[in-house]
Amino acid sequence: MPERPSKRIYFDHGATTRVLPEVVEAMTPYVSEKYGNASSIHSFGREARMAMDSSRARVAALIGADSSEIVFTSSGTESDNLAIKGVALHKSRGKGHIITTDIEHSAVLEPCAYLKSMGFEVTRLPVSKDGFVDLGDVEAAIRDDTILVSVMMANSEIGTIQPVREIGRIAHSRGALFHTDAVQAAGKMSIDVDRDNIDLLSISSHKFHGPKGVGALYVRKGTKVEPLLHGGGHEGGLRSSTENVPGIVGFGKAAEIAQRDMPTTAERMRHLRDRIIKTVPETIPDAYLNGHPTNRLVNNVHLRFDFIEGEGLVLHLDMLGIAASTGSACSTGSLEPSPVLLALGLTHEQAHGSLRVTLGRENNDEEVSYLLEVLPEIVSKLREISPLSKGPKCNRGGGCCVQ
Repeated sequence: MPERPSKRIYFDHGATTRVLPEVVEAMTPYVSEKYGNASSIHSFGREARMAMDSSRARVAALIGADSSEIVFTSSGTESDNLAIKGVALHKSRGKGHIITTDIEHSAVLEPCAYLKSMGFEVTRLPVSKDGFVDLGDVEAAIRDDTILVSVMMANSEIGTIQPVREIGRIAHSRGALFHTDAVQAAGKMSIDVDRDNIDLLSISSHKFHGPKGVGALYVRKGTKVEPLLHGGGHEGGLRSSTENVPGIVGFGKAAEIAQRDMPTTAERMRHLRDRIIKTVPETIPDAYLNGHPTNRLVNNVHLRFDFIEGEGLVLHLDMLGIAASTGSACSTGSLEPSPVLLALGLTHEQAHGSLRVTLGRENNDEEVSYLLEVLPEIVSKLREISPLSKGPKCNRGGGCCVQ
């Protein structure tokens, strides 16, 4: 086993990211010195309002929107809820059809389930073994009473990038709105809401080196959304609540940096991603990639290893100074296999043996080398003690003996 590095290695950027020093520097004055309420008309308030306006423009620029179309929220989850419930409640109270997929984040699936309990009809589309939505299925599912299609831009677990431009075009051809959860995609790939036929788009600051607790919803001009929070009429009446000015300032700075550095950071992460994808199956038997090998987020590697539990793998890596995950960090405390992996057609056992490595702008070849060195031995040791492992006494014709 190679020597453990002195510095911990973080490969869980799909869960959250480190707030960059430039972002902290931009936020700090609005915590201590420039603490005005952005709704106040005195100089303190105007100072906060100007900072928010600047951040709104920076977030808008990241996705090709106009700053007037950006609504600040507390998170990607709130943005998803505002988009889905807000459109449904405005369009028709208790009637209407919504289309989504089997592999959406729970922040999309749960609002859809809530609306279904209120009388809306919801269609969940299946995906291919690589996690793609079939455009023919979208065409077949859409109806005259379809009010909204919601398909995430890139999957939070397996990284598969969906054909959102074509999905949006299909939705618009039948008079439906198109929403996409771009929480994982923003800052890692080019997004243009006009080019991509998007009416509503969810984004979260902490996924690209901004602070936690702040997100945004893009709402195309003319799109009607019923607010979920009623009060003082902040954010154009769509999100009443005193704005988190320090968080919004950090969000804007992180968006500016992400857009500025995207060409170089994306290429660096793609190089590291492809190195892991190529090497792991070559060095570890019965190791496979989940999702498409190339049409995926530049920073996402999602692997599965037969005959082991992913949680054990994550814990062993952590003991060696490497932070990774089995999947989304947003479903806590569940022992059930990932619904995303089951939707790909994997068995419960296969789904449980998964590892998600999500790279960041600060990862490097040396860190990847260490991961590739320690991973084969960890997997081998876990298989030796696993009741799922193929042992020398197995006589069931190549199947695995479960004790």
